[in-house]
Amino acid sequence: MGLADDIGDKLAIDVLRTVEKLGDDELVSKVAEILGASSTPTQEAFLSAVRVRQADARARAFLRARISQALGEKE
Repeated sequence: MGLADDIGDKLAIDVLRTVEKLGDDELVSKVAEILGASSTPTQEAFLSAVRVRQADARARAFLRARISQALGEKE
């Protein structure tokens, strides 16, 4: 990955953790706006990393629920 991708991904991790702790869903947009004012490539990398990490979290939650459901039905 390039520098912008690395920075965007690390920032996405930190921002998503903070969103989870504070419940401030607007934080992603605010950080993206600040990034966009000085570095469009970093803003794009950040937003891509946020989307990928959110999609991963949703998919994993679905998978856990599906496994729990399947194991619950077998017992």
